[in-house]
Parts: sequence; structure tokens; C-alpha cells
Amino acid sequence: MSDCVFCKNIPRIMENSLAYAVYDIKPLSQGHTLVIPRRHFREIFDATPEEFTAMQELLTRLKTLLDQQHAPHGYNIWANCGAAAGQVVMHAHLHLIPRYQGEVLHIREHLKGNME
Repeated sequence: MSDCVFCKNIPRIMENSLAYAVYDIKPLSQGHTLVIPRRHFREIFDATPEEFTAMQELLTRLKTLLDQQHAPHGYNIWANCGAAAGQVVMHAHLHLIPRYQGEVLHIREHLKGNME
């Protein structure tokens, strides 16, 4: 899709044949990344088994990288499916969000403009 930001050539942290990873431009925490399938489709539910496997492989590699770079205390993995769920870019993707002890994420504020 020519108007999809994820379908453009954007800087990548890592990639494989079916997916790639980028830093989120509006991170909820230090190291917040996105795992994006190369094929354009709207929701994560439409991923093929091979695409899920490719995304999982990148999530695992990203965790290792983020552990080394930022030493978070935990992680959230999530997908927003549809505008009502806060999806802004209508190209399926997963969020990998490092979590730090004592940190409070302001998710409602982060999504507020997208859900009104």
C-alpha cells in the first residue's frame, strides 16, 4: 500500500524474510519496538502461521537486544486490532514494550486521541 507508513522503507532494527522490527515513534517506555509483517494486511488475526513464526523469532531476538541495551524488569506484548482498540496504522503489527520497576504507563493518554 503506497500510503501505508509501514510499507515504506523505514529504518529497521532487525528483520527476517517475513517481518521486520522498528522503534516506535511514540514510545511508551525506553526500547518500545514494533514487529511488523512485510505483507500488508490489516489485523494480526490475518497473519499466516509462517508470518506468526517470523514475528515470534523477531520478538525473541529483540528481547535479547533490549535486555542488553536497557535491562528492563519485564515486557508487555500486545496488538491493537481495529480503530476502536487503538490501532492507528492499519497494517498489522505487534508492540514489544519493555517494563521497568516502578514505572507507570499512561496508556489511556497515549491512545486517547486515537479512540475519540
